[in-house]
Amino acid sequence: MGYADLGSYGARDIRTPNLDRLAREGVRFTDFYANASTCTPTRAGLISGRYQQRYLLEAPLGANGAASSAGRGLEASPYSLPRLLKSRGYATALFGKWHLGYTATQSPNAHGFDTFFGLKSGYHDYWRHNDSRGQPDLWENDTPVTVYGYTTDLITARTVKFIEAHAAEPFFIDVAYNAPHWPFQRPETPSVAANNARFVKPADSLTSSRADYVAMVERVDRGVGEILAALEQQGLTRNTLVIFTNDNGGEWLSDNTPLFNRKWTTWEGGIRVPAMARWPGRIPPKQVTPQVGITMDLTATILAAAGVVVPAEAKLDGVNLLPLMEGRTPAMERTLFWRAAVGAGIMRAARDGEHKIVVDGDHLFLYNVRRDPGERTDLARSRPDLARALRLKLESWEAQVNAEAATRR
Repeated sequence: MGYADLGSYGARDIRTPNLDRLAREGVRFTDFYANASTCTPTRAGLISGRYQQRYLLEAPLGANGAASSAGRGLEASPYSLPRLLKSRGYATALFGKWHLGYTATQSPNAHGFDTFFGLKSGYHDYWRHNDSRGQPDLWENDTPVTVYGYTTDLITARTVKFIEAHAAEPFFIDVAYNAPHWPFQRPETPSVAANNARFVKPADSLTSSRADYVAMVERVDRGVGEILAALEQQGLTRNTLVIFTNDNGGEWLSDNTPLFNRKWTTWEGGIRVPAMARWPGRIPPKQVTPQVGITMDLTATILAAAGVVVPAEAKLDGVNLLPLMEGRTPAMERTLFWRAAVGAGIMRAARDGEHKIVVDGDHLFLYNVRRDPGERTDLARSRPDLARALRLKLESWEAQVNAEAATRR
């Protein structure tokens, strides 16, 4: 989803009253980032709480059975987010997209989710639930199932049902909507095309429209409204931390204003994403924060909110943002790093305070992304000292994550 595809982030053609309500009743981040510019790596960052490069997961997995997914995935660990929550007595569920592996040791259940319903691949047909290879891709735990309905609505319904069933105990739900990921299929009409679960591009003869995309986002917003209503009906609103974000920047039908570029890249449009959190009585309403954050910070934050004592062996890279969200501590300086496979090449980036470098091939760019989020004014020629300092930090980080990754080969 694009940075500007919510009303609270400037959308004018998409109606998102429920997500805007989350922003209004809690805190909205202006400078929040996904762990990566694509889905699998970012999701690995959430489940592990660490840089995904440590696990050799820097590009999306292919469909089940594809050569690009053979053997790849996030192996189960006693320190996975849901496993750590289970140690505190939480019921755990994932409804929606997994995309972190297909083997038994890489499954949602192996990672500590008591209940899983959704898709294991990167995307599927929203109506027929087939993946890019035409194979069925709708699962109940590790069993393929056939259920009629639009995937977004099925995810919402399962989430509401879980809330109702577990209202009397602590629970954690990863509501992993796959919308508005392509294929850009509207919720009003079932797919009838023979090969609709595919990525259509602007120049294709039969392509999708912004209106299709808008309908998909608005259906997600409707689902969020139903989930918030379920919490209210069960008397759980004031005792539930609700977080919303997405796993990478927007595609070509998205609106990333005022950011530059799109998904797959380490430009701001590929990695800066909406993020908001609500917890009535704990997080003051109507906050907007410039705090720099990243997906794996949510892991540390959720564990802290649940009172989990995190073992040192978990080695979380993220930080707990709850004190900041509660207004108890001021914004802190952060240094964050990205590395992403882009086609046949690699893009890198590092943000330190308000400055960021982007390394694209042999080119190094330097920006003040607080003042220049569109990355239009390259400061490398006027601040080569800062460009060099950030490059050295990036190289040091790469050496460190590469050394750990080498132990997993």
